[in-house]
Amino acid sequence: QVQLVESGGGTVQAGGSLRLSCTTSGRISGAVAMAWYRQAPGRERELAASIVGGGITSYADSVKGRFSISRDKTYKSTYLQMNDLKPEDTAVYFCKMVIGRAQYWGQGTQVTVAS
Repeated sequence: QVQLVESGGGTVQAGGSLRLSCTTSGRISGAVAMAWYRQAPGRERELAASIVGGGITSYADSVKGRFSISRDKTYKSTYLQMNDLKPEDTAVYFCKMVIGRAQYWGQGTQVTVAS
């Protein structure tokens, strides 16, 4: 069984920064990718950033240059550094782990950016 727990969310003023953490546990051997998704009220969940293989990263155009994803070599910790936050970044942020063809999700952490 695999568990993911996100932390680090909160309320911040526009232009501020937050660092989200995703802690994983359980049978995580064979993990190949980690990602951060977000879901704003009334909108579909969307991919914000991902890191695969040896560290290849990818970002949504809306966060490119402001967000940075990283992880440790064990896949036990994954981070999302978010800078220059905007009100439109307000959402619940979810961590996802890919192991083979299986996907595992955390419960999410709320990020609110006040204008």
